[in-house]
Amino acid sequence: MSDKYRVVQWTTGNVGKQSVSSISTHPDLELVGCFAWSADKVGRDAGVLCGLAPVGVEATDDVDALLALKPDCIVYNPMWIDVDELERILESGANVVTTAAFITGHSLGTERRQRLVDASERGGSSIFGSGTNPGFVDLLAVVAAGGSERVDKVTVIEEADISGYDSPATEIPVGFSHPIDHPGLLAMTTKATDVFIDAVHLLGDVLGVEFDEVVCEAEYAKTTEDVDLGSWTIAAGCVAGISFSWHGKVAGRSVVELRFVWRKGQTLEPDWPIDTGHRIKVAGCPNIDLRMDISPPPDFQGTTLNDFMRLPMILTAMPAVNAIPKVVAAPPGIVTYADILPLPRGLVAL
Repeated sequence: MSDKYRVVQWTTGNVGKQSVSSISTHPDLELVGCFAWSADKVGRDAGVLCGLAPVGVEATDDVDALLALKPDCIVYNPMWIDVDELERILESGANVVTTAAFITGHSLGTERRQRLVDASERGGSSIFGSGTNPGFVDLLAVVAAGGSERVDKVTVIEEADISGYDSPATEIPVGFSHPIDHPGLLAMTTKATDVFIDAVHLLGDVLGVEFDEVVCEAEYAKTTEDVDLGSWTIAAGCVAGISFSWHGKVAGRSVVELRFVWRKGQTLEPDWPIDTGHRIKVAGCPNIDLRMDISPPPDFQGTTLNDFMRLPMILTAMPAVNAIPKVVAAPPGIVTYADILPLPRGLVAL
């Protein structure tokens, strides 16, 4: 009898492809099922769907059949979570690791989050969310904060020129391409990036801090010329740069800040400089600064932007895949890095 963790893959999109690749070669995991979101993928081998050699597992859209496999864990990789779907999975007894904009569930609101907690209790299952940011970068912030004897503030920074990222369905709701004087820009950005509420709460849990408020603040830059992004264009005078921050505040003071600067093109006004990558800054005693960059290994084969986009997809998929044993062993409920790591609680000077 195999002593491997039995795993079902849920969807085979960009991140799901990396998950299937990793599960198929992982010494402790066995791929036993695969959920197909679209009808044209049903009946096809999961490996072939992901551009790999066949793995002997056919994709299906039969949820009951997948849950009947009694998997130890489901790797859930759609772009956004479906609470109804997750509720059904969790109450079946299957644990979940996910990259679908979920860390603590606070961004779902009290009622929808509680549904997942209750489903986990009924099924004796756990759910864990990660990704690159939010997710892995916040783990680095946890590790960094653990090196100070006093923590005044934790800041996580992401800066990027995202001109090569062609996804109007996800970018326009954040505020890109709207007139620079549009009165609803902050409301758009707040709603479209509210998953970072989860990351603020995660770091608050790690630090042992309860926030008085969690708020989004933002600034915008316009393009002075039309920016051609492939499937869409940002017209001159419209938003092509967004600088926003999510803050966890106590008595008006920001204790946790998640800061993002995203720009498209080279014609911004104001012309914000960016330092591409992720940085973590812990203000305290001592101050600690970390920087995270990713690059291809020497044996990497690729020449196009799509080839190199595989690297961030791997970084998105692997923190969830690697957490499977810990999540399977965890008590029922929502599991975060705050539950599975040594933590620097009690170090914030308030």
